Parts: sequence; C-alpha cells; structure tokens
Amino acid sequence: MGRIIDISMTIEEGMQVWKGYEHKKPRITNVQNHDQGKPHESRLDMDVHCGTHVDAPLHMLPGGDTIETVTLEQLNGAARVLDLTHLKDHISKEDLVPYAIQRGERILFKTSSSLTEAFDLEFPYLRADGAEYLAEIGVALVGTDALGIERAQPEYPTHRTLMRKGIVIVEGLRLKHVEAGNYTLILAPLKLTGIDAAPARAFLLGD
Repeated sequence: MGRIIDISMTIEEGMQVWKGYEHKKPRITNVQNHDQGKPHESRLDMDVHCGTHVDAPLHMLPGGDTIETVTLEQLNGAARVLDLTHLKDHISKEDLVPYAIQRGERILFKTSSSLTEAFDLEFPYLRADGAEYLAEIGVALVGTDALGIERAQPEYPTHRTLMRKGIVIVEGLRLKHVEAGNYTLILAPLKLTGIDAAPARAFLLGD
C-alpha cells in the first residue's frame, strides 16, 4: 500500500481557527470520569468548518446542495500536490497554467499556510481568475492548506465559481511534510446530512 501520510489538522482546543476567534475554537469537555465511578467520556463542540473540512455548495450558494450530496467517488482517488510556497499573496491563473492541469484532476495547494500553525490573515488564496481557470478545465476537487480558499472577497467569487461547476472544495489540509507530486487521496468527512460542511480526516498514499 505504500506510505500513509496524514494531512489532517489535529482537533484540539488551542488549534488554529479562522481569524483566531474564540467562538470558533473547539471545546472538549469531560462529562463523566473514573473518579465518579463511571467510564471516562468527553463531549466535543465544534464548528463544522473547523480544521480539515469539506465545504458543501450550501455554504456559499443560497439553496445549494448539502454535504451528503458530496460523494466518496468525488473525494477519493488520484490527486496531485502543487508546491506553491513561493507565492506570497494569491494564486492566479498565470500561476497555475505551467502545471498543465487536466480535466477531472484533484489538485491540492501546498502554500506558506502549511509552514505555520498560527492563523495568518494574509494567507495565499485562490484568486477569482484562478478559480475560473480551474472551472473551465473541469477539475474534480481543489484542496488548500489554508482555512479558507479565499479571503472573504466581495460576493465570494472563488467559492461560488467552483461550486457552481460541481468542484469540491477542501480546506485546512496540512502539507508541510508532503513533497509535490502524485498521490492517492483518501478523504473521509463525517457522515452528516442537511448542512454546509463536514470535518474530515485526510490521508495521502504514496510510494
């Protein structure tokens, strides 16, 4: 089977969250324990966009499809990691053209966001023209190591362009230890229904 490379964020109370907002941090509470003569149990309270997660169209499109409509076939299979750590502000069409991206590919962006565990509001994001380029090609999935694929741009053109073409968006990957190249992506979001996203465990299988 080759190497198994975990590319998921660890869910913990002090983890990186969007803009460092306290209300977005997960809460893990002990609800009973051995000192009480009971089995040890904990409760997890977290935003579905926390850590590594898959967006559903409903997140950005009024009346959009919910998370259970994203299939395992879309999420899992051959994928390519692009090393974009040299980019400082955004990812444009011009930046992507040299990679000769093909229809149906799953593309994962390794950027400077993988090099830190602190949230940086100036993270490299996929600019609207880059999203339009990927939509024209017809990729299957775009994943990024930032907690967002765009920086709250007016009208959210990056999300909406991809979602309207049925392209899956994955955010919050961890790719610091991953070299550019071809892999098999294993992506398993929680089996939720009727909502806008799901936290996920993500792996790459390498040689």
